[in-house]
Amino acid sequence: MNAIKIIAARALFISAGVLFCAQSAWALLPIQHWQEPSGARVWLVESTAIPMVDVQIDFDAGARRDPAEQAGLAQALAGMVSKGVRAGRGFAALDENALGEAWADLGAQFEASAGRDALSFSLRSLTEPALLDKAVHLAARQMAEPALPPEVWARERERWSASLREADTRPGTVAAKAFSSAVFGSHPYGQRPTPQTLERIQVADLQRFHAQHLDACRARVHIVGAVGKAQARLLVAALLARLPASSPCAPLPAVPEVEPLKAAAQQNIPFASAQAHVYIGQPGFARKDPDFIALLVGNHILGGGGFVSRLTEEVREKRGLSYSVYSGFAPGLHAGAFSINLQTRPDQAAQAVQVAREVVERFVAEGPTEEELRAAKDNLVGGFALRIDSNRKLLANVVNIATYGLPLDYLDGWTRRVEALTVADVKAAMARKLQPARMVTVVVGAQP
Repeated sequence: MNAIKIIAARALFISAGVLFCAQSAWALLPIQHWQEPSGARVWLVESTAIPMVDVQIDFDAGARRDPAEQAGLAQALAGMVSKGVRAGRGFAALDENALGEAWADLGAQFEASAGRDALSFSLRSLTEPALLDKAVHLAARQMAEPALPPEVWARERERWSASLREADTRPGTVAAKAFSSAVFGSHPYGQRPTPQTLERIQVADLQRFHAQHLDACRARVHIVGAVGKAQARLLVAALLARLPASSPCAPLPAVPEVEPLKAAAQQNIPFASAQAHVYIGQPGFARKDPDFIALLVGNHILGGGGFVSRLTEEVREKRGLSYSVYSGFAPGLHAGAFSINLQTRPDQAAQAVQVAREVVERFVAEGPTEEELRAAKDNLVGGFALRIDSNRKLLANVVNIATYGLPLDYLDGWTRRVEALTVADVKAAMARKLQPARMVTVVVGAQP
């Protein structure tokens, strides 16, 4: 691509959010959904404001699929996808430098990442046919035929291990790891990569994981951009053409659910630090839970609403125990953690923990006031447009709908469902999910 085209491509990437915002102000765009003969499932939003397309392809190959002794395997594969592609089918091999240059020449972007529940590949490209065809072809090669050179993995593993060792010298990391282990126990959601688990990952393990999980029949393809259904079907076929096609897919092993906590527990971990780091929480709920919106609103009032939350009022404003304190749910395919997080002076840690616990207990017992509920609704409904004001944000919402089996018109009724909530609804939902008497507390760096 010549310099003028590259500049134009970057300008369109930057302006994508602005142009989509104008379009989304009129109406939410419908989501089309179908299944390809390969077994791949597709979700499409046609957004014609700009000649661009965003694609995310997900596989059930996130960290929950990592063997415990090889925690970090999915993330390692995601990181190695950008380190080169193999030769084959008449195309020469590309090392990591040549691969980066190829994407720069196209003015397109391709990334791989691994979260708890999915291994994801993301493509962003202009829809000019000559450019899009090349970008899709390169993405297909990179996704299906990563080179996985052993010397590069050895280099990346050592770099990652050094980063993990450095992180373990920070109190925040120590607190987060201890909290995750206490909440999730042996569940995969509680696994974290360590230098030891990374040392057990060899290139053969990356290849085996790739072969086991990346099959066209397992793909969830999400598309937002200036393509119609016919073009989208061709795009999907080309993206998945180099993957195995084993339709119907053999089911993957079931992943167990997160076990609820049986009793309260507290860990006080010594650490020489200027601030004590505090986590309080428990397993929360899976994203498909029908209480999701009520819990979103309830947590906004409790500790997710920034400076207007109850936790901020009681811990920061009234007592000056912490600069910031917040709470949040992190739902996934399984119950993610509910957590309260704050930092405070080491000599004030015990008081801060006590106050935070009391706020939660009172909120679960009494629920919000009418004024608090009205303020939360106004904030969340008023900010809804910011959740869908760019192609990438809309794509994230489409991924959410697809991953958790939500209705295709989920976004259309979102503000209506928020507005319909009552104080009793929020109180009941929070009481169903939170057990203040069975939460774990982790404090790192408090004074004895």
